[in-house]
Amino acid sequence: MLNYLLTPLLTSLFAAGDFSKISTLFAMAGFMNIVFSFGMETTYFRFLNEYKEQKVFNTTFTTIVMSAIFFSIFSFVLIDPLANLTKLEDHPEYIQWLICIVIFDTLSVIPFAKLRHMGRPHKYAFIKLFNVLLQIGLIYFILDVCKNADRSSFWADLYNPDIGIGYVILANLLASALTFVFLATEILQFKWEFDFLFWKKTLVYALPLLIVGFGGMINEMIDRFMLLNFYPGTLSERHQANGIYSANYKLAVVIVLFIQAFRLGAEPFFFKAATQSDAPKIYARVMKFFVIVCCFSFLGVVLFLDIWKYFMGSTHKEYWTGLVVVPLLMVSKIFLGIYYNLSVWYKLTNKNLMGAWITIGGALITITLNYLLIPILGYTACAITTIVCYGSMMLSSYFLGQKYFPVPYDVKRMLGYIFLAVLIFLIFSFMVSDSTNTPFKLLIGLILSIIYTGCIFFKEKEELSRIPIFAKWLSK
Repeated sequence: MLNYLLTPLLTSLFAAGDFSKISTLFAMAGFMNIVFSFGMETTYFRFLNEYKEQKVFNTTFTTIVMSAIFFSIFSFVLIDPLANLTKLEDHPEYIQWLICIVIFDTLSVIPFAKLRHMGRPHKYAFIKLFNVLLQIGLIYFILDVCKNADRSSFWADLYNPDIGIGYVILANLLASALTFVFLATEILQFKWEFDFLFWKKTLVYALPLLIVGFGGMINEMIDRFMLLNFYPGTLSERHQANGIYSANYKLAVVIVLFIQAFRLGAEPFFFKAATQSDAPKIYARVMKFFVIVCCFSFLGVVLFLDIWKYFMGSTHKEYWTGLVVVPLLMVSKIFLGIYYNLSVWYKLTNKNLMGAWITIGGALITITLNYLLIPILGYTACAITTIVCYGSMMLSSYFLGQKYFPVPYDVKRMLGYIFLAVLIFLIFSFMVSDSTNTPFKLLIGLILSIIYTGCIFFKEKEELSRIPIFAKWLSK
């Protein structure tokens, strides 16, 4: 949540054009993180049940180090092409700083995975919180306090207008470097141990995951680059459209936060639960409640957009023109979350290559539809494309999963919950379409939220009665 507070901070400090440059840079960092980490995080958890933890840690961390060295050299050689891709030819140093961030983040992947496996959430949380709080503090201090200080003061000298948005990158770089230092205890547990056969086995497992991750990043981030190249208008207009879209993309914050938190806990949980005889039933139950939470998150945003729009601040109101894409993006995130749940089948059955093909298919859909539709629909095309992409990946994964690792999902009930959530939003949109009265809109949204909650409790009363926090209340 704190990490997402960077969005209102940045949108209050920068207009849409500059925010576009920041979001594009970090989109590039997303691609680099996938390549540099080489799927070793999931690989680490996968082999813990078969080999000693120290052996798995040593091997995966060795791969991470080798990957970081190789790809960082490769990236530094391509600084100019990368600057051209992001339309930042005047500031190639931004790319250099970004590569350094990715190196530190990559070297922290396996130590963080080790903390998760060892059940040390306090240290994990402290480091993550420190990282983002330092970023927020530095950005605010330099770009607000120092930038607006009296020109004769010492603080004003700390701000160099030529660096501009680069301060956002530098703040992230310092935070990533200190994160790496805080993980020194875990890193120093590394012992050189190179078992070629085991290393080969991890690479065979990880390579399809790399494809999955890279394809997933295409689905998630490639639209930023495509907007800069195919949106009709000048480069300035393209940056503005990209900035508006990127800021509104962040309004899927509630579902994205839940999905991120869920993935952190679900991956090790799914692997551990796989040894239980009733594992498929466990996965099915988890999926149902996952969908319910996602639907509540969806309604919690789309029914109260008059409040959520201030997440992007009110200094630069051009961001509000993109609110139309938020409901579409929220639905796409529900599909993405379901896909993450479904992906357990190919990770448990060592059919990662199938997962790679599913992701490649999604990436082809993303690239093709964005190429065809962006010149016609602008950034709305990107939102529509994400629904088609993640919807197709979700369906493909479900049908293949039922073939290779059957799980008794309650499909009708889950589809019913999603359909009802979307229907409630459509009813809300119809009821408030001509209204500019914000309190009225919020009241209607609250009433419809209560109705949806009542429907869920009625249908899930038996399930909820097994949970202590609900049992006493439901028994009355």
